[in-house]
Amino acid sequence: MSGELVAIQDTYGERFQYCWGCGSKNEKGLHIKSYPKDEGNICYTRIKPDEKYTGGVPQNLFGGMIAMIFDCHGTASAAFFNHKNKGLSLTKDTVIERYITARLEIDYKKPTPMNEEIEVISRLEELGDRKAIVSMELKAKDEIRAKAKIIAVKVKDNM
Repeated sequence: MSGELVAIQDTYGERFQYCWGCGSKNEKGLHIKSYPKDEGNICYTRIKPDEKYTGGVPQNLFGGMIAMIFDCHGTASAAFFNHKNKGLSLTKDTVIERYITARLEIDYKKPTPMNEEIEVISRLEELGDRKAIVSMELKAKDEIRAKAKIIAVKVKDNM
């Protein structure tokens, strides 16, 4: 592990940097950033969503936005855990192998309030040759608001 703080999404190859949720080069995107923590045993992201992302219940975050945060953070975490498993460090010069969502399961536990920072923590459950299973918790105001599990698969070179 390197001492510098490098966002996993910033190490995606050029063609993968335009995601609306986490793409570094998407001018209109949210630019979600995920980082390894605790010697790479977990990954985290923090975001304070804009008011326009409130949902059917005023002053609470839209469930689709929560799903997108889990999606972007979960695939970034899978990519990092695979990278770490190979004994590699994450640096600003890294071009990490990209993962995409095969399945995303979400349990919404409590409404997620607006105007609060959200933190998502992820942990690796299983890692195979092309597949990673990552569990996540989304917290706001120190309470778990949603939990998710993602099955992410490594992108083939010809995709």
